[in-house]
Amino acid sequence: MAEDEGGKKGFGARLAGFFGGGGGTTKEKTAASESYKGFDIIAEPKRQGSSWVTAGIIRKTVEGEVKEHRFVRADTHSAQDDAASFSIRKAKQIIDEQEKTLFSE
Repeated sequence: MAEDEGGKKGFGARLAGFFGGGGGTTKEKTAASESYKGFDIIAEPKRQGSSWVTAGIIRKTVEGEVKEHRFVRADTHSAQDDAASFSIRKAKQIIDEQEKTLFSE
């Protein structure tokens, strides 16, 4: 944060910190991951206001090439951990429904 010559935070920096700006102190947790039916699932919930949106990545190596399917759903959760757990469940559902066609050209 900005400091004045005396080493104290300026009014603008204090005000920005009060309203959540400038500090960057809120850290997102490391993404949850899991393997399922030969696919790698990485939960990547996205912050949307005060909620978390279901999102993630499904990966699989196909003929030596890593293929990736990213998904975002409208489901929202109040806690990041809940969103991550739901993202894993949603990815498993996608795999169950589209396993053979998910990475087909």
